[in-house]
Amino acid sequence: MLLPRSSQVSRFPPRVLITGAAGAIGSCLREGLRPLVDELVLTDVRPVAPGAKERFVQADLADRDVLLSLAQETDAVVHLGAVPTEVPFDQLVGPNLVGGFNLFEAARLAGVSRVVFASSNHATGFYPFERRLVGDEPPRPDSLYGVSKVYGEALGRLYVDKFDLQVVCVRIGSFAERPRQLRELATWLSYGDAVRLFAACLSAPNVGFRVVYGASANTRAIWDLTPARELGYEPQDDAERYAGEVGGELPEFQGGGFTAHDMGGWA
Repeated sequence: MLLPRSSQVSRFPPRVLITGAAGAIGSCLREGLRPLVDELVLTDVRPVAPGAKERFVQADLADRDVLLSLAQETDAVVHLGAVPTEVPFDQLVGPNLVGGFNLFEAARLAGVSRVVFASSNHATGFYPFERRLVGDEPPRPDSLYGVSKVYGEALGRLYVDKFDLQVVCVRIGSFAERPRQLRELATWLSYGDAVRLFAACLSAPNVGFRVVYGASANTRAIWDLTPARELGYEPQDDAERYAGEVGGELPEFQGGGFTAHDMGGWA
C-alpha cells in the first residue's frame, strides 16, 4: 500500500491543488488561501490567469494522467471541479462521477496526504427544512446532482479506510456575497467564511474522514457546525444582518427548488 507522504497534517500544506479553479468558489479560495501557501496549483477546463504564487494547467477531469501529474507536485487537494447544479444524468457522469474517481485515484497514487472534497447540502436536501442536521444522518439527495455528491463522499470514505488518505467532505450551503432569499438566511456561506472553512479543513491535524456543513454562523441555522468547529473553523458572518432585504417563503425541504419534480428537465 502506498501511504501518504505524511500521516498527520498539523500545519498548512505548502502546495495545494485546486480543481475547478475558474469557478466562483475557486476564485474566492485562490485569493484567500494564497497568503498561506508556497504555491497554488490550479486546474480547470476553462482558462485561468494565474497570479502570484500560482500555476495553472488547463485540463479535463477525465484526464487521469494529467491529474496524477498535478497531484505528484502538491501536498493537498481542494476538489471543486464538477457540474455545480442539476442537469441530465449524461452531463454529470464525466465531471462528477468519472472525474471524482480520477481525482481520488490520482491523490492515492501520488501519495497526497489530504483531499478536501466540495460536497453539497443537496446530498441531504430532502430532509424537512426544520430538521437540524449534524452530518452523520443518512443521505437524502434532492437531485441527481445531490446523488453525485453522495457518491463523492462515499469515494472519500473508501479512500480513507482502504488507503489511509485524510478526507474532509464539505457540504457547501448557499455560497454568495449575501443571502438572496429567505431560505438562505439559514444556509448562507459568506466569502470570508468559505476561506476560513477550507483553510481549517486543510490544516487541522488527523482528520481521518469528516463530513461537515459549510455555512456561516447564521442565527437561523439548520445545520450544526460543531464538526467544522472541531477542525478549527471559526465563522464570523451571520445572514441575519440581511434579513430585511430578502423575501419569499421557506421551502418544505432543505434543498429548496432542487426538490421540484421538474428540476433538471425531468418532466
